[in-house]
Amino acid sequence: MRVEIWSDIACPWCYIGKARFEAGLAAFAHRDRVEVVHRSFELDPKAPAATDVPVLDMLAAKYGVTREQAEAMEARVAEAAAGEGLGYRSDRIHGNTFDLHRLLHAAAAHGVRDAVLDAFYRANFAEARTLGDPAVLRAVAVGAGLPAEETDRVLADPGAYAREVRADEREAAELGATGVPFFVIDRRYGISGGQPAEVFRQALERAHEDAPAPPAAGGEAAVCGDDGCAVPGK
Repeated sequence: MRVEIWSDIACPWCYIGKARFEAGLAAFAHRDRVEVVHRSFELDPKAPAATDVPVLDMLAAKYGVTREQAEAMEARVAEAAAGEGLGYRSDRIHGNTFDLHRLLHAAAAHGVRDAVLDAFYRANFAEARTLGDPAVLRAVAVGAGLPAEETDRVLADPGAYAREVRADEREAAELGATGVPFFVIDRRYGISGGQPAEVFRQALERAHEDAPAPPAAGGEAAVCGDDGCAVPGK
């Protein structure tokens, strides 16, 4: 059984959803037969690589709400993260994640993608480190196990793994995903959002039993709403 997960490091529900999926997988009796493949998805591909825009300001501008309302939105997400034992800070900086996705593909080639993905999530959400700074990004990637030479090569070459990132994004569009996290089981079952662990366990059970599958479609969702994040304008 193969589970493909489209996600973005900037998406808080991807961070939370990964933990919930892993809890559901741990409760699945046939977990040793499951291959998990992480795929790339950019929520804001037009964002500049380096920025000093606080996430709270970005949210207030995007939703047309006050900063206090944006803080309340973030507080609800922080509560959900805490429920999964995850650290969460709202003093993050909003920025482009393309280089992070390129490094994740490099990490996959070296067998350390999951470790690097966890490190990126932790650095962004629990530590509020500025991953748009190449020096910070390099330190996090290397610290998670991506060889320094490979990290430097990818960061120095904007084309390295760019096609792989774009291919993942095209596949997501073909499958009907408009937001993340987006989980696809054996290209038959689709699950959108950071659902509870039990939902993932049940989906894995259904897939294992080869029950009739619902269409793998993401559907419409609010940008970083109650359980997921959608592409602006979709």
